[in-house]
Amino acid sequence: MAVDGSGRVLQLSAVRLLHPEEQTLEDMLTGWRNQQLSRNLQFDTIDKGIGCVRRFVNHVNEFPWNWSPAHVEEYFGDLRSIHHLKHSTIRGYQSALRRFTSYVSNSDYGWDQVCEERFGTHPSQVFFDWNTAAHTQEYEGRPSKRPFTKAELQMLFDHADDQVELIAASGKKGWKAAYRDAVMLKVTYSYGLRFNELRHLQTIDFATNPQARRFGKTGVCKVRFGKSRKGSLTNPAAS
Repeated sequence: MAVDGSGRVLQLSAVRLLHPEEQTLEDMLTGWRNQQLSRNLQFDTIDKGIGCVRRFVNHVNEFPWNWSPAHVEEYFGDLRSIHHLKHSTIRGYQSALRRFTSYVSNSDYGWDQVCEERFGTHPSQVFFDWNTAAHTQEYEGRPSKRPFTKAELQMLFDHADDQVELIAASGKKGWKAAYRDAVMLKVTYSYGLRFNELRHLQTIDFATNPQARRFGKTGVCKVRFGKSRKGSLTNPAAS
């Protein structure tokens, strides 16, 4: 069965499939991948979404055209009560699965016709506001987590510096890596960087800040690989 670059079914194969359920699911995932690529979504986002679908299929032991709201509630009930996943993780899984079911249940893509011909039923949306988690606040961290105090931060930085000296004094390799890690810790805290922003930094990304000349050539950090939003390129910023 052919699927175009935007995820639409082009034609049904006249050849009888040996495993129609598995093949149809794989074709759905291929089509969904194409649809997300056409939206400029990140490859990592696409792969994680496909992984969510596969895990859901394996758990409920049903293919998308047989899913029901009861399957949704059973699956996420287990993730909450047995696996104790975080609220933000649950919401992320539900968001990915809702996007998938929106894709396969949209008649514009043709999967309703495919499933009706092969299985006598069709996929439908089973993720609704009343059976999924709502995103009601910006910060979703657990109350048990708190920021370091200034004393704790100083202990962390001192420990990182001490590791450099200990490794260098022992005559073993690795002091350069330890020094790199110590610098990364301080830079991350100083400029409030995400990991991806940190790992792409180069020395040319630092510059003077007219408002803080006492910091010399490191008064401002230019982030070139900031967090992207909904299919856009990475967002440059200054810290």
